[in-house]
Amino acid sequence: MNIAIGNDWQNWSGSVTAQPQLMSHPTQLEQLSETIKSAPGPIRIAGTGHSFTPLVKSQGTILSLDNFNGVVSHDGDKLQARVEAGTKIGALTKLLHGIGQALPNMGDIDKQAFGGGLGTATHGSGITLGAYHTQLVAMQIVDGQGKVREFDRTSNSDAMDAMGASLGAFGAVTEVTIQNMANYRLHRRRWTEPVGGVLDRFETIMKAHRSSEFYYIPFSGQALFLSSDITDAPVTTRPPTEDDDALGTLRKLRTYLQRFPWMRRKLIGTAIARLPNEDYVGEWLNVYASERNVKFNEMEYHLPFEEGARVLRQIIKLLEERFPHVYFPIEVRVVAPDNVWLSPFYKRASCSIAIHHDAREDPQPYFKAAEAIFRAHGGRPHWGKMHNLTAKELSGLYPRWSDAMAVRRDMDPENRFVSPYLAQLLGVDL
Repeated sequence: MNIAIGNDWQNWSGSVTAQPQLMSHPTQLEQLSETIKSAPGPIRIAGTGHSFTPLVKSQGTILSLDNFNGVVSHDGDKLQARVEAGTKIGALTKLLHGIGQALPNMGDIDKQAFGGGLGTATHGSGITLGAYHTQLVAMQIVDGQGKVREFDRTSNSDAMDAMGASLGAFGAVTEVTIQNMANYRLHRRRWTEPVGGVLDRFETIMKAHRSSEFYYIPFSGQALFLSSDITDAPVTTRPPTEDDDALGTLRKLRTYLQRFPWMRRKLIGTAIARLPNEDYVGEWLNVYASERNVKFNEMEYHLPFEEGARVLRQIIKLLEERFPHVYFPIEVRVVAPDNVWLSPFYKRASCSIAIHHDAREDPQPYFKAAEAIFRAHGGRPHWGKMHNLTAKELSGLYPRWSDAMAVRRDMDPENRFVSPYLAQLLGVDL
């Protein structure tokens, strides 16, 4: 087991830092169990740091499951695979593809550890497609007393629903069995059109494809729409991604033309409208994700699907009237309902609206103003994205909140996995 004393830790964007007494990288289940029993608390679990909230922050022990990676076993008839939780999503896609299996959907970043994606309810887009945790068939978790426990959908359905989006607060998830599908190809299209038209027919257009999503570029008046549908057509060449260069251009226009908003709007709107359409076919693992090298901080709220267009109109108005320095796009996706008790998509189809801010600048004035709009329309925050809610507000958003907290107490009676941030988030008395 690799142990480091006094190492610093920070998340991807640099918004969260920690100075734990211990950084632990166990290589075996027995070592992990012993660390949980004896290491200085609180114990928090780190993936690749792609969460923007202080979920990992701890002055005690930060535990990495990087050594728990790979596909343990698979069932070709059931299209199920047993996966170690530290496996990075990008690596997992290649492993699954090699055994004839595929994730039904993906987010637009594949750098996260799969366990982290499960624990924070990470998702892609598609009105019939659920977040990663909806694939869970079984899970292995080391609880707060170091005991290795197994749960599955057949005999422990309630426990699976309680821990499907676990926040790393119930224990250390080490292995999961996931339900996959056979390998497939996607027909991917991208086009631009005025955002007003997209919002006018929001519910129709977001249901028109297996996967639908769009970006609104501030001060452009244009939506950059993306759709994906399963196809048997042959693979074609994926166009090069120029997202990082485009962000650099948007930042320069923001900086130089802040005093001339009319010129900024005209230049950006014209440039976006003239972007060439994209139309290609790729294997599933080569379509969903894109490289993101420009660092940002993010807030994402999940609204009832029918509130999506109304809320987005208000967010665009807020940004362009009060926060002209913002240049990062707004991302809009849709997600299917599920039964996981702490899932933001619990029992309702959702529209997810994500706002971004340059990591070099303070996001809080913009984020807090937007959060008031999100909350006024019943929004639930993404567990891994910036928000300002505590158990007082969150408990009212989740009908099975108390039941989930009872399971958490059973799994971690001594609060080994509860940091000060988790205590506020979940309402735990330390």
